[in-house]
Amino acid sequence: MQIEIYGCRLELVQGDVSEQQVDAIVNAANSRLAGGSGVDGAIHARGGPTIIEETRRRYPGGCPTGSAVASGPGELPCRLLIHAVGPIWHGGGQGEPEQLRGAYRKSLELATEHSCESVAFPALSTGAYGYPKSQAANVTLAAILDFLAEHAAPAVVRLVLFTQEDYKLFSAVAKERVDKRKG
Repeated sequence: MQIEIYGCRLELVQGDVSEQQVDAIVNAANSRLAGGSGVDGAIHARGGPTIIEETRRRYPGGCPTGSAVASGPGELPCRLLIHAVGPIWHGGGQGEPEQLRGAYRKSLELATEHSCESVAFPALSTGAYGYPKSQAANVTLAAILDFLAEHAAPAVVRLVLFTQEDYKLFSAVAKERVDKRKG
């Protein structure tokens, strides 16, 4: 699915975020930037050990939930790797929506600061962190669309959904949110 909005292109695809040919790839990191499972595990496996060596050196205190930091990409097919720390779901009453929104916003800020024309995101916090996918889709797409409305950059923002079910859910929410903004 591709949507032209605010002079940019929002793309939703099914696949593996670590294989995307873009300027910046966003990693679903933990706050220790220590590698892990799921997207984080795939990023570190494909990108190699230089990623964790760099993040340990540059960010010894890790990264707070709701924010993001940048590093070199190791062996990934991009020029910038952004480590976004989404929240662990605790029922929604502990600031999870604001933290999730913050992780997307800071990632987009870093991408634009580094002159990235294209950035690929996974669905942050929806795996092991347990964020309900329908709620995450709404927060995610609101955060991305708000940023694009304010900055008209990056030129391409791609959401890479791992399963067909996630792709369908996020695509439906994207269409609904874009239709509301255009209408």
